[in-house]
Amino acid sequence: MASFTNLTLKDHIRESIVFNRRLMTITLLSACVIVVLISRMFYLQIINNDHYTTLSENNRVTVQPIPATRGLIYDRNGILLAQNIPGFSLQIIPERSKNIKQTITALEKLVSISKEDKKRFYRKLRKQRSFLGIPIRYHLTDQERAQVAVNLHKLAGVEIHAELIRHYPLKDLASHAVGYVSSISEKELKKVDVTNYTNNSRYGKIGIEKAYEKILHGKMGVQRVESNAYGRVIRVLDQTLPVPGKNIYLNLDIRLHKVAKEAFNGRKGAVVAINPDNGAVLALASFPAFDPNLFVNVQDTREYRSLETSPAQPFFNRAIRGRYPPGSTIKPFIGLAGLETYITSENEIVNCKGSYQPKNDPRKYRDWKKHGHGKTDLEKSIVESCDVYYYILAEKLKIDRITSYLAPFGFGAKTNIDLRGERAGLLPSRQWKLKERRLPWFPGETLISGIGQGFNLITPVQLASSTATLSVKGQRQQPRMVYATEDPDIAIKEVMPPRALAPISIVDEQHWDKVNKSMENVVHSIYGTARSIRPGIKYKMAAKTGTAQVFGIAEDEEYEEDKVSHKLRDHALFIAFAPAEKPEIALAIIVENGGHGGSAAGPIARKIIDTYLLPMAKIHAAQ
Repeated sequence: MASFTNLTLKDHIRESIVFNRRLMTITLLSACVIVVLISRMFYLQIINNDHYTTLSENNRVTVQPIPATRGLIYDRNGILLAQNIPGFSLQIIPERSKNIKQTITALEKLVSISKEDKKRFYRKLRKQRSFLGIPIRYHLTDQERAQVAVNLHKLAGVEIHAELIRHYPLKDLASHAVGYVSSISEKELKKVDVTNYTNNSRYGKIGIEKAYEKILHGKMGVQRVESNAYGRVIRVLDQTLPVPGKNIYLNLDIRLHKVAKEAFNGRKGAVVAINPDNGAVLALASFPAFDPNLFVNVQDTREYRSLETSPAQPFFNRAIRGRYPPGSTIKPFIGLAGLETYITSENEIVNCKGSYQPKNDPRKYRDWKKHGHGKTDLEKSIVESCDVYYYILAEKLKIDRITSYLAPFGFGAKTNIDLRGERAGLLPSRQWKLKERRLPWFPGETLISGIGQGFNLITPVQLASSTATLSVKGQRQQPRMVYATEDPDIAIKEVMPPRALAPISIVDEQHWDKVNKSMENVVHSIYGTARSIRPGIKYKMAAKTGTAQVFGIAEDEEYEEDKVSHKLRDHALFIAFAPAEKPEIALAIIVENGGHGGSAAGPIARKIIDTYLLPMAKIHAAQ
């Protein structure tokens, strides 16, 4: 009986209850986990499907920009001035390269990579999106391309990139007018449509390339490509094709540039030629020039700095930015002002004895001809360029009247030619001097303004434009570089219409003829200051020579050119139009430190006008 005392009986009912409770708890917990998992899957696969699909796709699909083909640039005769040629660059895609430094070291064993190349690469690396290729070398040779190609399987993230490279076949012949393209800068990138440019895009820096960047650039396309683990493109998934830039036809006759370059023969200066009827710019050249091909893909810093710091200033566009005293080229305009105000007449005589001394002024204002020109009327004053005549005329006109008569011709203002960076000339007045110099106007300053000295400044393009206006009796036209644009797909030109400006009203139309006839005799009279260019001429040319002082000379000193440093010698100027009776071309030429306009600049004008007007001269220039 004792063995039954410690026997414990199981409570099956209670155990069943505990078991069921535990089972229910586990079931509820499992259900909760399943609900959470289902909810998460629903969130990931349904609600956020687009987001995670994109993340997944980016592991194998990238979006690449497709540059548009840049428009071509031609001269008026269809001669190619800017084109695109095939080339190859070496690029590294940062997100595909495990170690960029090691990649570059490996590349250096295959191709030459300069310090400048690496500096430029790392500069872009800090600012460019990692999935875009960054150039480490431009202009790969065939041999270099082959060496890299056979090693590409060992160079993760490296690509040989085929592209069209801008090329200027005539090199420096029209570099200031046409301009050039180079890598877009950070500053420029902030100003453009970011959907149409990347850090690797080319951008117009000067000239037509800059002024017409939007038209030439076109519209960039894009493509989605599938790549493998090494970044190699497997296939193109889809793409939006780029829209090519438009071609541009200029009014320039490049043959005139060729003749001008030969005639300048290494001297500094500029020439601008314009069609007076419509403002078409036939020539716009600045000397010395530079080869724009040096800076297309990347600026060679050493080459760029050597040109930038050169005393000859080859980057400086003298045609639209150089400012010079107009010298005696201003005399026909002053003479016209005298006629228009009836302060003088074509028959009024001034006795030039070699100098002029105003009342109450101890200074004598000298003529360029030591013993004077004797009795001088308006025509003789222009033909022989008598200074004394214009001292007296300017004294009578006063500075404010001179300013009011010269301003309508464009003196002292920009021409608004379709190029960037043009500077205005300077047409002085009492108000200008008081504002800028805080000084009163002195009578002697009026006298020297009458011969184009003192504060007067002009640019070659402004002087050419004023000469063109004078040649067609006040019918002003805005100078235009571009003749037409052309859609390369349909090859139809859209001509840019001329832009006529407000004509210059005049009291007596015969005054135009009197001044222009006098300019004609500058060349065709035996006494004219440009008579040396007359022999053999086959048309009538109207012209005016000019000499502009670089530094002042004391009253009792003589200017001796042979004893003066070349950089301090007078500038030579020349304006002309032809044929005189019905002008087709008007021009302005400045030869820096050239001396006399008739001997230094006149022969250049003769060659340019011959080339433009005479068929045989054109044929010769083209050869």
